[in-house]
Amino acid sequence: MTSSTLSPPVGVSSTTPAGAGRLASLDIMRGLVMVIMAIDHTRDFFTNVPFAPEDLRFTYYSLFFTRWITHFCAPLFFFLAGTGAYFYGRCRTPQALSHFLWTRGLWLIVLEFTVIGFAWTFLVRGGFFGVIWALGASMVIMALVVRLPLRWIAILSTLMIATHDLLDRVRPRQFGSYAWLWTILHVRGGVLLPFQIQKFVLFQIVPWVGVMAAGYAFGRLYELESGRRNRILVQMGMALTIAFIVLRATNLYGNPPVGLGGVSQGDWHVQPTVEKTIILFLDVEKYPPSLQFLLMTMGPSLLLLAWLERSSLPRWTSVLVTFGRVPLFFYVLHLYLIHLLAIAVAPLFHQPINWLFHGAFFGGTPDDYGHGLPFVYLMWIVTIVILYFPCRWFAALKQRRKDWWLSYL
Repeated sequence: MTSSTLSPPVGVSSTTPAGAGRLASLDIMRGLVMVIMAIDHTRDFFTNVPFAPEDLRFTYYSLFFTRWITHFCAPLFFFLAGTGAYFYGRCRTPQALSHFLWTRGLWLIVLEFTVIGFAWTFLVRGGFFGVIWALGASMVIMALVVRLPLRWIAILSTLMIATHDLLDRVRPRQFGSYAWLWTILHVRGGVLLPFQIQKFVLFQIVPWVGVMAAGYAFGRLYELESGRRNRILVQMGMALTIAFIVLRATNLYGNPPVGLGGVSQGDWHVQPTVEKTIILFLDVEKYPPSLQFLLMTMGPSLLLLAWLERSSLPRWTSVLVTFGRVPLFFYVLHLYLIHLLAIAVAPLFHQPINWLFHGAFFGGTPDDYGHGLPFVYLMWIVTIVILYFPCRWFAALKQRRKDWWLSYL
């Protein structure tokens, strides 16, 4: 999530017909999803809940929605990264755009398995195939995709997003010695790579690269007059949201059955209580993201983006703008900060601490560790307040200086 790919480079705002306010709305959206994302990661390090928030047998409203609201983050990371690439390419040659994408992509992949992997686990070889890896891999692929006509990119990305669920029943073992490759492309789970390297694949390439490509094609809307663009945003947002409701209510298509996904419950059906019925309706597969998952998250996101563009926004949204301008910096910093906060807090409550230096929750959380949701939210607020100051400094630095290496951060 380099800031250069998630937002247009310096100077683009002054040349776009829509003006700078439009780009401010994208920064606010990016900042908002960064802040929301931190809720989930704070919960990972501080929770005392011994089951997944999606586990219908035990979950409840407050726990499930603490997890559910963060589902909006990853789709927007990829989508807005594609939009940012479109902005970047408008005033550059196709060759320069391709170079930008594959170099940034490789850099993100390296970060995932070094700096970021260590932040999660405090282990030197603790990296896994997470969201930063998938963003990087998608950018490398996009370096080729952006050479296609924009209409083709829009059509192909839509087809990938709409039809990839047809591949759910294709399992890695069907590919023999290449099972690892299919896992990286479309299956959540452990993988044995060449040279006997074992890693966990949480974020796959398909259909995330399709989401990024769709975001790239979406950038074309920002060359339209603001009123027309806003109407299209509302229409698209409503259409995607309604499509999700119809597909989920009918179980017609777009979410894997039980046993083929990651942790979701498969098809929807009425439960013994209203609470469980609502939770199940919204519990769709994220790993890889099903069509229903992407409709559920992107529909309301486009509606919110339309609202951000046409509304007089309160001054506190400037905080979100700050975060939205330095997303990669925020991402790396917030993982280290949350992990260190967990280490600092554990002794205060006489809870085990050594496990936080040896894999953290990836190695299993001790039974006598953790806190309830109110404390999790308190630590989240502390995290956001602390992060604001270095992010504000770094955002100002990037605005003052134009060093090439800053575009990688």
